[in-house]
Amino acid sequence: LNDEFQYIQHYNPIEHVKSRIKTPESIVKKLKKDGYESNIPNMIRYVNDIAGIRIICSFTSDIYLIADFIRKQNDLRIENIKDYMKQPKESGYQSYHLLVSVPVYLYDKTLYVPVEVQIRTIASLEHKIYYKFEGNAPDYISKDLQECATIVAQLDQRMLSLNEAIQKYSATENE
Repeated sequence: LNDEFQYIQHYNPIEHVKSRIKTPESIVKKLKKDGYESNIPNMIRYVNDIAGIRIICSFTSDIYLIADFIRKQNDLRIENIKDYMKQPKESGYQSYHLLVSVPVYLYDKTLYVPVEVQIRTIASLEHKIYYKFEGNAPDYISKDLQECATIVAQLDQRMLSLNEAIQKYSATENE
């Protein structure tokens, strides 16, 4: 999708894409913590973020555009959607999460492996700080991060409004 937007479309809503794959040690640790035996079927069934992709967009409207394109991919299975844009987390964090199953082709079979896709604006960095505390941030830090999340949401909305105004202005100038 990123390549298509970059080379074919007139506008690329994707600013940056970052991906990661959980280490085998991390997968085993998560399975054991949750009381499951460490094997491939349990890994696929119970570890929803074996791989993760974070897509950073310029504007909040781009988040839904990208999510729509991902949902239309015929090689992915959409397992779950969490819209933290419409319903922010308690911390104030806003993002759009898709849990998708991606085909992994082995020599004798195809496995569908869960991948978490997070789509958000660049301004949502307070989330990164919050997770360093694994959900146990001191109250004063949680409060400050919630305030930052509110400011970020306001900034995202203001940037979106400015972008829409610029597009309208450009359209009238080109008539």
